[in-house]
Amino acid sequence: MDRHFQFSTSSSSAAKIERRIIEKNRRNQMKTLCSQLNSLLPNQDSKEISLSLPDQIDEAVKYIKELEKKVNLAKEKKEKLEGKNKSPMNIESSSSCSASPQLKIHQSGRSLEIILSSGLDNQYLFSETISILQKEGVEVVNASFSVSGSSVFQTFHAQLEGSIIEFEAAKVTERLKRLVYGSNSDMELQKEKQWWDEFPSDDLDY
Repeated sequence: MDRHFQFSTSSSSAAKIERRIIEKNRRNQMKTLCSQLNSLLPNQDSKEISLSLPDQIDEAVKYIKELEKKVNLAKEKKEKLEGKNKSPMNIESSSSCSASPQLKIHQSGRSLEIILSSGLDNQYLFSETISILQKEGVEVVNASFSVSGSSVFQTFHAQLEGSIIEFEAAKVTERLKRLVYGSNSDMELQKEKQWWDEFPSDDLDY
């Protein structure tokens, strides 16, 4: 029994010694790593001896944060410089493609001349204009479509066929303006529709 007790005591002591060695090696490794990290910091060689391990880690964290700020400032500066160096031609081309459309309408008796200019992204206005003229009972005599650079020019010649020429021309003009420049509010559109429905056309003689 004494032999068993001695063997157990010896095994326990060996395990404790092994744990101490492992812990000592771990501390030495951490100390070495912290020392290497601290050596990468600017002007830290003279402080390495006086600073404890936690202080060395704190110094490293502060330095990394300072570097991060400098990197972010450099990125912002780079983006600003890249923005200033953008080609004026590209900017002009982009603005031309999205240029606001312009509408001009000339009336001479029953004849209407509609001139529409816009950017390349508003080419759909050609078919929409013809659709409006047809819905209003206006005969489209001819229509032309041309592209010059980044601008689109559309010309329509039409004939009013109703008996109330001025009011038909005004109605067509209003619908085309809504198409080109944007719709009015629903209330305004409803008022206009009601005005046209109530207009005493029978009392006018042309």
